[in-house]
Amino acid sequence: MASIPALVVPDWPFCGDGVTGGDRAGCTGRSVDPHPSCLAHLSSVDRDTHLASLNAGDDIDHRGTSFTGQLLEQLLNALNDPTTDHPRLGDALFESATFTDNANFESTTFTGDARFHKATFVGHAWFESANFDREAQFESVTFTGTAGFESATFTGTARFHSATFTGEAWFLFAAFTGTAGFESATFTDAMFRAAAFTGDAWFHQTAFTGDARFAAATFTGTAQFRSATFTGDASFGSATFTGDARFRSATFAGAAGFESAAFNAIADFRSAGFNGIADFQAAGFTEDVDFGAAVFERAGELGPLVCGKRVFLSEARFSGPVTLSIAARGLECHRTRWASTATLRLRHTDVDFAHADFEYPLSIAAEQAPFPNSRGTRGAVIPEDRFTDTAGSGVRITSLRGVDAAHLVLADIDLTRCLFTRTVHLDQIRLEGNCTFAGVPARTQWRRLLPRRFTQRRTLAEEHHWRSRQPTAVPGWQQASPDTGHTEHVGPAQLAPVYRALRKAFEDSKNEPDAADFYYGEMEMRRHDRDRPRAERALLVAYWALSGYGLRATRAAVWLLLAMTGTLLAMMLWGLPADNWRPETVGSVTGLQVRLPTQKPDPANPTNALHERLSTKRFEKSLRVVVNSVIFRSSDQDLTTAGTYTEMASRLTEPVLLGLAALAIRGRIKR
Repeated sequence: MASIPALVVPDWPFCGDGVTGGDRAGCTGRSVDPHPSCLAHLSSVDRDTHLASLNAGDDIDHRGTSFTGQLLEQLLNALNDPTTDHPRLGDALFESATFTDNANFESTTFTGDARFHKATFVGHAWFESANFDREAQFESVTFTGTAGFESATFTGTARFHSATFTGEAWFLFAAFTGTAGFESATFTDAMFRAAAFTGDAWFHQTAFTGDARFAAATFTGTAQFRSATFTGDASFGSATFTGDARFRSATFAGAAGFESAAFNAIADFRSAGFNGIADFQAAGFTEDVDFGAAVFERAGELGPLVCGKRVFLSEARFSGPVTLSIAARGLECHRTRWASTATLRLRHTDVDFAHADFEYPLSIAAEQAPFPNSRGTRGAVIPEDRFTDTAGSGVRITSLRGVDAAHLVLADIDLTRCLFTRTVHLDQIRLEGNCTFAGVPARTQWRRLLPRRFTQRRTLAEEHHWRSRQPTAVPGWQQASPDTGHTEHVGPAQLAPVYRALRKAFEDSKNEPDAADFYYGEMEMRRHDRDRPRAERALLVAYWALSGYGLRATRAAVWLLLAMTGTLLAMMLWGLPADNWRPETVGSVTGLQVRLPTQKPDPANPTNALHERLSTKRFEKSLRVVVNSVIFRSSDQDLTTAGTYTEMASRLTEPVLLGLAALAIRGRIKR
């Protein structure tokens, strides 16, 4: 059995005209005092009498009344202000009213509250240049035709919650001084071009089934578009957001145009979905902009955009090929996922790339010149006024932890503070251009005349952090900052594989000279790793002291020079005999047989004073012995016992030192 609808009984005195049965309340129009009927059902005489009693600025109450175009015109004419020649109303109550024809409120002034709650506009609704001095209530209103609010002024709160705009909604050049509430409203085509929102603008869960045009709009307060749905194109080009711009969880099914938009406070696009083109070219952000967990289905190109603080792309997903052009102080890409090729063109940026996920080639490059503005005049660039206090345009990566670097290309990137531990396939990373690493501590002012303690080489930031924690650390090793992350458990055992992987990456790119620095770092970490056998560490200590792991030619040459000098002195003082041997013939006649043997006496140790042994002649002979020892040759010089052992020692050590010096030179010039 079909249910009988409940009676619709309003809470005001109503007309009741047209009752046909017990299931309806009839006309719900507010009765006009002292008559029982509403304005639509008054007799002609009573209506004329009532309208004649009205003056400009009077309060009116026509809730639930059905208005034809002619009836509305009569009412507004009765409230016409002769000074302005436009209608002027006090409190205007049109709740649940129905406007069956076009409703023309053009240039009308509402000095009191304007209440159109649940009203229905069957035809067009024209409110161009209307003035709402107090609250304007349009909650749950249905606009079947065009809703024209062009150049309207809302001084008080404007409430359009759950309103339905079936036709076009024109709010061009409209001015909202108070709060503008459009929560859960439904628009077909919404046109807010050059509209001014001085108070907060609420478009929470608003549905734009057609195009939404907010180009050149101004939002002084908070612009709240959380969970809004843009089925068509959304245009915010050249819009200005002075307060926070919140588009969290918004869905852009068509193109999202924010070109040349200015965001002067926080911009929140977290969890937003961009199914079409996301155009942020020449957009400017003074504060942080958050694209965390946003989804870009086919962005193509994001930017160039300029952000005075940080850009957050953590957990965002890019489904198609994309080029990101960003000038910002910081870029955070924690667990950001690229499902296709990507190029990051950056300026002035500190990049945190920890745990980023990409399966295709991804390149990060530092742009040397400002980004061009393709929509500006020829040769125009995107201004970077927010970076006047920043020296240079360098890009710094602070972390690559958890990244699979097999498809990663870095060009002209500053890696002096980058954390590399736990990076996967680091040996396959490609470093192009001028990628800089941290150096070792420089000598302090008072130590400049002393020998340098640390040889200049490329180092990892994590080695700085580890050395700065050591009890014997010298000044200059950089300590980990609080926002660096947990590096206190990173030591030589963890850093040696990182150095080894980077060395292999340079070697695979045929860059042997630069690979040498990372070999040096690997050997340093092995030498300081206390978990390695002592014998191995002792061997590494000797290798480091003699030649800097075969990479410091000067060190090996110095040791060679010292060894040769020591050998030379030893030869002059103790190695050469006192006198040169001269052959002697001794004859003996026994019977008829004559024997003339020649005997070579043993070399005699010199017995004269030490300073007398340092002669030019002995120097020349000793030098000949030393030089021949370096190249594994015998000098054929008669030597004392001490000299013989000295020559043997020199023939063992000095060629090794010469070889280490040659190896170090080759490592620096090898192609």
